[in-house]
Amino acid sequence: MQGEALPAARIGDHGIVGDRRFGVLDLDSGFVLTARRVPALLGAGAAYDDDTDTVRITTDAGDVLASDDALSRWLGRPVRLVRADTGVRGTFENVVDPEREETSAWVRWQGPLGSYHDSGRTQVSIVGEESLGDWDPRRFRPNVVVSGGAEDGLVGRRVSLGDAVLEVVKRIERCVITTRAQPGGIERDLDVLRTVQRERQGCVGVGAVVVRSGTVRTGDRVSPVGGGPAG
Repeated sequence: MQGEALPAARIGDHGIVGDRRFGVLDLDSGFVLTARRVPALLGAGAAYDDDTDTVRITTDAGDVLASDDALSRWLGRPVRLVRADTGVRGTFENVVDPEREETSAWVRWQGPLGSYHDSGRTQVSIVGEESLGDWDPRRFRPNVVVSGGAEDGLVGRRVSLGDAVLEVVKRIERCVITTRAQPGGIERDLDVLRTVQRERQGCVGVGAVVVRSGTVRTGDRVSPVGGGPAG
């Protein structure tokens, strides 16, 4: 779903507190739905309330989806909003051939324990303005957008982000979600993924795991631990 822009956020053991804390479980397949399979998800926004550990889901038309029945009616399939727990893994899927999505095979895998991230190596995603260019950042769903240089150079480094410390472990391989239409004038565009595959080896942004929890605020620097500022 659409995320929310925050002036400050806490980074906990699994990443930004509230991020991937909830999932929409398809009761027929047992999969946690994403906009890969159900693009309509991008027509609603989810806002997390840290004080009550709840999420408020609102459609682009302004309707609040306050129950599983309402969410099911909106999506046209039986679903349940589920909360990540210590012993819970989400099951995810991705289309093999985004160019021929209607006939393509899909691959399936299980995510990490304790959150609905689809990768245990991307608890926090970081994307640089230089990499985004003219693309709307919502296509890439980053936790953190940075300026001052390409983020790829952070891979393999330990960095501070606000009060938190992260280990940047990988570049993020991109999928069909980058091509999906979204509210606010983002049109369906397969050229986004084609360009990423052709010019950036299929990757935009980097994934990090949490070494030390802390708070990040707009304007904080990303700095190598033990070194000078990175951006």
